[in-house]
Amino acid sequence: MARIRAGLATHGQAWFAMEQTAGKGQREKRWLAEKGANILLSIALEPEKLGSPQPFIFNASVAIACHDFFKEISGDETTIKWPNDIYWRDRKAGGILIENIYSGEQGWTWSVVGIGLNINQTSFSPDIKNAVSLKQITGKDWDVLELTRSLCSAIENRVGSMHPGQILNEYNARLFKKNESVKFRKENRLFDAVIKGVNALGELEVSGAITETFRSGEVEWII
Repeated sequence: MARIRAGLATHGQAWFAMEQTAGKGQREKRWLAEKGANILLSIALEPEKLGSPQPFIFNASVAIACHDFFKEISGDETTIKWPNDIYWRDRKAGGILIENIYSGEQGWTWSVVGIGLNINQTSFSPDIKNAVSLKQITGKDWDVLELTRSLCSAIENRVGSMHPGQILNEYNARLFKKNESVKFRKENRLFDAVIKGVNALGELEVSGAITETFRSGEVEWII
């Protein structure tokens, strides 16, 4: 963010971190990662150079790229948990946090795509109850830098050709717990609902006592 604001960033520039001490995720959660064991990546992108996609289609494209990259190694039980977590079975393998910069009349000018994927870490904080890594899934150690290069290529290929209808269909085809009943919390309300899909605005559509849609951050999964 600082390099973008200082005019020093270029479109497609990526930063890999061996360690992070103030990682963050959705809903102000901290992202804890063992030094040198995981993919910790930030990519600066200019939406205009990608054809000025709809924000959710852009987000979904990144999520699909991360999903497909991880699934190639971890197997078919890999999914995308709305809005942008990578899951293997019922366990979290990674997360994506996209932060946007808006500049007056120019509108949406930059995005910083933050990605954390668990690769070789096998011990996690007790606060994280459902984490999983590629090493735990496969029983193998992986070259984190080599995998990061492959992930960058996957993201470049995906965001370079975004077709909204196709992206939405692909995202929903990879959706965690689709057509299954899930427990959610909204403020003081706990409820069960069946996940039907995600619409073009990025809202989660569920069916329970009534059909409802939720924006990102409005509800919390109880898993």
